[in-house]
Amino acid sequence: MKSYTSDKIRNVALVGHGGCGKTTLIEAALLTTGVIKRIGRVEDGNTVSDYDKMEIEKGYSISASIVPVEYNKVKINFIDTPGYFDFVGEVNSALRACEAAVIVVDASSGIQVGTEKAWESCRDNNIPTFFAINKTDKENVDVDQVIEDLRDKFSTSIVNLTDPIEGDLKESLTEAVAESDEELLEKYFNGEEFTDEEFNLGLLKGIASRSIFPLVTCCAINNEGIKELLDTLVKYAPSPVDFPEHEGVDKEGEKLVRKCNSGEPTSAFVFKTIADPFVGKISLIKVMSGKLSSGSELYNTRTDRGEKLGTLFFLRGKTQAEASTVEAGDIVAASKLQNTQTGDTLCDKSNYIKYPPVEFPAPSLFMAVEPKAKGDEEKISSGLGKLLEEDPSFTVQRNVETHQTLIGGQGEIQIGIIVSKMKERYGVDVVLTDPKVPYRETIKGKSDVQGKHKKQTGGAGQYGDVHIRFSPSQEEFEFSEEIFGGAVPKNYIPAVEKGLRESMEKGPLAGYPVVNIKAVLYDGSYHDVDSNEMAFKIAASLAFKKGIMEATPVLLEPVMKVEILVPEEYMGDVMGDLNKRRGKILGMEPQSDGKQKIIAEVPQEEMFKYAIVLRSMTQARGSFTMEFERYEEVPPHLAEKVIAQAKKDEE
Repeated sequence: MKSYTSDKIRNVALVGHGGCGKTTLIEAALLTTGVIKRIGRVEDGNTVSDYDKMEIEKGYSISASIVPVEYNKVKINFIDTPGYFDFVGEVNSALRACEAAVIVVDASSGIQVGTEKAWESCRDNNIPTFFAINKTDKENVDVDQVIEDLRDKFSTSIVNLTDPIEGDLKESLTEAVAESDEELLEKYFNGEEFTDEEFNLGLLKGIASRSIFPLVTCCAINNEGIKELLDTLVKYAPSPVDFPEHEGVDKEGEKLVRKCNSGEPTSAFVFKTIADPFVGKISLIKVMSGKLSSGSELYNTRTDRGEKLGTLFFLRGKTQAEASTVEAGDIVAASKLQNTQTGDTLCDKSNYIKYPPVEFPAPSLFMAVEPKAKGDEEKISSGLGKLLEEDPSFTVQRNVETHQTLIGGQGEIQIGIIVSKMKERYGVDVVLTDPKVPYRETIKGKSDVQGKHKKQTGGAGQYGDVHIRFSPSQEEFEFSEEIFGGAVPKNYIPAVEKGLRESMEKGPLAGYPVVNIKAVLYDGSYHDVDSNEMAFKIAASLAFKKGIMEATPVLLEPVMKVEILVPEEYMGDVMGDLNKRRGKILGMEPQSDGKQKIIAEVPQEEMFKYAIVLRSMTQARGSFTMEFERYEEVPPHLAEKVIAQAKKDEE
């Protein structure tokens, strides 16, 4: 594949609901341009972009893949993105490398949840957007109705370029074109006709500014309308040169820009990483400015280290074509970059610039992962580390307190794919379980107790005796002493405090850490020969167990602050469900896109599978974020169950 100049490149993400035909559309484009002899089918596992073994098995896209199509002396770098919502991180990565997106719509299904989510992603990334209504061959399809629905839902400036532009549409389009340029606006108000050149220029500006959204109709599986789609993208999709300057920061964090120009200093952005089982790590790179050449050395702004580029190659699905020089605006792959990961900026060391990383949504579902076979913990850790390089949209946390490794993702499908990859690539079988709640224990009352440790053996014995008052505190732990007359020698008092602190790690109710207590050492006794630090530590721990149990101990649970975004029609269901989860609704805020934000506090124990429930309840239109707020007392009937389970686990 030859190298193209920046103005002859179009980087286009295909987005939309799962099953709308994005992968097949790329097959049709490859057939139209003579790369393949017949259209591959997702069901048959023989498409160019869904080449991963797991994608073939599952029958849907899991990760974004790049497929360049050369058409009319222009290279269109299509990025095929997954339609399932669990893989929204792949969509975010793809959009960072593109100057345009095509939302593919299934003509027989019309607007689906994935259509809405694709629109939101394009809007949030401020990316010029096209529509392709696909599968027009299906029975009872009403394309005009689908177009009308799209205009009602998203924008009246969706323009069908497949049909002649006439009547009301021409008038509304002319108005949109006029608004793209001051001179044209003046001409419009004066009632003057636009020349074809002015109209086209205004159309280009309107598309670039997201005030006009072109639409074409097609049937990818029959290769109908694909040539028209390619013509539309070549003519109207912005090239990297037409796009605004790329914003980054210098070493001091001050704003800096680069133009997409091969004469500018070289800078590049790694928008995706592929963990290829045969080749190793492959980095997908968008050249933001300057040129990239095989063998050149660039500077990684995250690691502050040089990174030598080996062989560069253009990817088309899994096939590779060597690239010697790559111009600004193009997308290229490099293998085995030692210290580079997704979101990194590579640049000339003497012309520093750092671009913002890819933004991934916070995980909404956490599952604990355990090995099926004992001794596989190291394999799990290593495998997850490698998968994180490929997919930074999930997280791995080690909870020291509950001794669990947690995987956080967007949903069951994403976490299931991670588990499947662990087995297939790294030979480790794992079991998924619910995370454990990190409960706490505290006291509501006061107590005054003695802790006495006396042990006599053949030689020197052990003797420690303390009197301690326990009461609630606002601080995690308060310790003070009121010893008079040397009842407990000064040198043993630190041992008493240490004994109490160590005892707090495992409370007497259910073995959870104890918090918010005050302990006052006010009396005791010692033995000249048998007393030592260990004896007083043990005496303090005896006093602790007795004192906590006599001071009305209670179990505490973490309460999360939850913010849920939902369309208005689901508000009743969502709020009713939150009440069932012991949630307290704090307020509601209307959003600019017509959704509502519900702000609530809910016990963590009730939220582990909430991502699945909310998706089901809102047809995947709802989303939420969650963060720790504080600890609160567990209701007695639930506390009894937790305590009973903890005792059972210890047996």
